[in-house]
Amino acid sequence: MEANVDNSDLVALPVRSDTSERSDMEHLQSNTSAPGVSTAFGYGPMGKLRRAKRIAALFLCLGLCLPPHLFCRLLSLPSHWPRRFLALAARSLGVRVRTSCIPRKQDIFFVANHLSWLDILALGGATGTAFIAKDDMEKWPVVGWLSKLNDTIFVSRANRADVREQIKTLRAALEKHKPLALFPEGTTGDGEHILPFKPALLAGLMPPPRALDIQPVYIDYGSALDDVRWPEEEGFAANAARIIGRKGHLCVTLHFLPPFDPEDYADRKAIAEEARNRILAWQSASLDRPSPV
Repeated sequence: MEANVDNSDLVALPVRSDTSERSDMEHLQSNTSAPGVSTAFGYGPMGKLRRAKRIAALFLCLGLCLPPHLFCRLLSLPSHWPRRFLALAARSLGVRVRTSCIPRKQDIFFVANHLSWLDILALGGATGTAFIAKDDMEKWPVVGWLSKLNDTIFVSRANRADVREQIKTLRAALEKHKPLALFPEGTTGDGEHILPFKPALLAGLMPPPRALDIQPVYIDYGSALDDVRWPEEEGFAANAARIIGRKGHLCVTLHFLPPFDPEDYADRKAIAEEARNRILAWQSASLDRPSPV
C-alpha cells in the first residue's frame, strides 16, 4: 500500500530538546528559591529522601521483571513482564492508576491525549500496549533499551520516503495483534486544552491490515494536574526530579472510551478528528463545561 502522506504532521511520543531551554540545574535552583515550593514539590531534604526511595524501588522492580522477560525472549515465548514492570514502576514512583470503562485487550489501537511521561507508565501498565516513539528516544541511555524491550516502534520525521517506510512498519506491528498506542498531539499538553491531532501515522490504518478498532483514551490527573504539568522551559531531568520527590501519591484515571472502526471514516484526518472529538466530549462532560477549541 502506498500511503498518501506528508511528513509535516508526523508525530509520536514527544522528545524534548534542551538546546533552547534553561539547564535543568538552573530550573531546579529557580524553583527551590520560591517560598513554600521546596517542601511541596520535593526539593527539600524530605523530597530528596522520597526521591531516593522511589528510584531504589524502581530499580528493584527492574531487577525483578527483567530476568524473566529475557528468559521468555530466549525461548521465543510471549512475555507479560514489560507490562508488569510499567505497572510496578508507576506505583514505585508514587502514581496510583485507576481505569474507567474497559480497555480492549487485542485488535486495538489506542489514541490518547498526552500530559506527562508518566502517561507511558500508566497506559502501558494498564494495557500492555506498545508505543510509537520518535527515534531520538532510541538513543537515550537505559530508556531507549527499555523501550526496545517493550516493542516500541521508533519513527523519524526526516523525509517523505521515511514516512512511507514507517507506515509499513506500523502495519506490520498491527498484524501481531498486540495493542499499539499513539499520542497524536505531538507534545505534552496543559491538561485543559487538547491540541489538534496530527494524523500522518494513522494512514497505516487506511485500510487496517486486519480487523481492528481504535479506542480513544482520555488521561486525567484530576487534582494532581498542576503537579504533573511539563512546562516548555523545564527539562526532563528537572521534571522527573520534581515529580518523583513530590509529597504523597498522585492519581491518574484512564478513561477508555467506546472503540470505533477506522473503516467507517474517509481518511486519516477524519479518524484523527473523530478520536479527538470523542476525547473532548468526555473531557467536557467530566469538567461540566463546554469543549475547548
